[in-house]
Amino acid sequence: MLRYAVTALAILLFLLALRRSGERVGRMVEKLATLERNHDVQRRMLEAGARRPRSRDDLAQRLRSGRF
Repeated sequence: MLRYAVTALAILLFLLALRRSGERVGRMVEKLATLERNHDVQRRMLEAGARRPRSRDDLAQRLRSGRF
């Protein structure tokens, strides 16, 4: 009888550990998605900054030509 109780306890502990590791993986996936989204936003901001006019004259020229 004790052998069955120990086996049941071992299975229960294994299932609880499995559940906990699944929750941890879920949090990691969510964190990775957030990091990727933030990286994409930062990359787009840097690209927009690289395309910006360097001076007022450049800005005026772009506005006149309709490329802004």
